[in-house]
Amino acid sequence: MNIVLLHGSWHGAWCWHKVVPLLQARGHQVHVPNLPAHGRHWRVARGRTTLSAMAAHVCRVLDALDGPALIVAHSRGGIVASTVAELRHHKLVGVTYLAAYMLRHGERVTDFFRQDKTSLVARHIHVSRSTLTDQLAPEAYRPALYADCSDADVALAQALLTPEPSLPALTRLALTAPRYGSVPRHYIELTQDRAVTIELQRKMIAASPCATVSSIEASHSAYFSQPQRLADTVHQIAGFR
Repeated sequence: MNIVLLHGSWHGAWCWHKVVPLLQARGHQVHVPNLPAHGRHWRVARGRTTLSAMAAHVCRVLDALDGPALIVAHSRGGIVASTVAELRHHKLVGVTYLAAYMLRHGERVTDFFRQDKTSLVARHIHVSRSTLTDQLAPEAYRPALYADCSDADVALAQALLTPEPSLPALTRLALTAPRYGSVPRHYIELTQDRAVTIELQRKMIAASPCATVSSIEASHSAYFSQPQRLADTVHQIAGFR
């Protein structure tokens, strides 16, 4: 199975480094793109990067594959995955939201920031109007994102996190039932998450019922703290028919 892993805010393809070999060992072809304005080229376009640009980049990845794919999207990467599902529904066997923003037509991430009252991200995020980017305050990295992660994991993240383009979070999703709605949705809850809280995760699941819902007792970055459990869960979803 082709599996495309999409990172969330401030991260890059590097955050999946523990999960990729575990999925490959299960026989999957794993594809891990850096979204535009992330990774080595994070300074390129930065605040001018749109949701459409991010989705177009993933569409090009899908178009180059032999056979359909399962997308696994983390956190804010969920809105990229949903937009891709609208554009390339025929290329997908499903979209898996890993503690991700699974929004409906017309909704946007910024509105959900305000609803997630106990999220540590909402109270520690800094938005730059001059660069149209946002960042999390460094003192919130561990409690908000890496509460159950090792010191080595946190040090890696601190060295590699970059500002996030803000325009995608301000963009209302344009989704239709015949296209996006035809792609099976799966959700992996992270029950100890203090970035996208379990309360918000379950609110989104209730609003957009999924084919499967799985739970991992982990904080926001299960790809660091529980890579084997996460890989096993994704493998099970990849076999769903």
